[in-house]
Amino acid sequence: MATGRTHRPATRSRGIPEATVARLPLYLRALTALSERSVPTVSSEELAAAAGVNSAKLRKDFSYLGSYGTRGVGYDVEYLVYQISRELGLTQDWPVVIVGIGNLGAALANYGGFASRGFRVAALIDADPAMAGRPVAGIPVQHTDELESIIRDNGVSIGVIATPAGAAQQVCDRLVAAGVTSILNFAPTVLSVPDGVDVRKVDLSIELQILAFHEQRKAGEEATAAAEAPAVPTATPTESATDQGPDGDVPAVMPA
Repeated sequence: MATGRTHRPATRSRGIPEATVARLPLYLRALTALSERSVPTVSSEELAAAAGVNSAKLRKDFSYLGSYGTRGVGYDVEYLVYQISRELGLTQDWPVVIVGIGNLGAALANYGGFASRGFRVAALIDADPAMAGRPVAGIPVQHTDELESIIRDNGVSIGVIATPAGAAQQVCDRLVAAGVTSILNFAPTVLSVPDGVDVRKVDLSIELQILAFHEQRKAGEEATAAAEAPAVPTATPTESATDQGPDGDVPAVMPA
């Protein structure tokens, strides 16, 4: 099996837009679920709904892959799983190092989805000497002094940073100097990297703040709607049910 250091995804050279690349994992997740249910084919409308995009965008995205489906039949699920996996580089072995084995780093190490998607956790690294040798998810933690040799010996090109913000840039610099060209950053800070190094940032606090913004806006819209709602008219004494005639009209002469 090829390793990540000898093969790189060909999406850029083939001119696939970054927005399309970002949606390919969504399609793959939906297709994998269909494959696990032994569904042989899927229409663009069904797959788009499962992936949370519109069908026209999905068909456009797949056109970059050279996949157009069959009219009246749809897309072959197994073939698309293979095609997208190959485009994303998931048919290769990608050794990954995780640096920073606190609560978040340990949770990432225990995440079972890495191996099933083509990523092998090659090493867990932490700066705390007390962590050295301690097994996490069955992998002994190694000290940061060994970072460069670990990357070299395992052919690592993808690094995951789960350190505190203050240590993230220094770790990033060492990863890049050792040959890592792709970084997934969980530290709450912006990393500076040279050209040719890709960084994807995951910041849970930012995502929560965005959700808080939408919640606040929805609450404001509900309050505005309630304030602008017309008042419900109330009946006057002369229009009460006891003063109405048999047909619901007010009688011309009230009984004595």
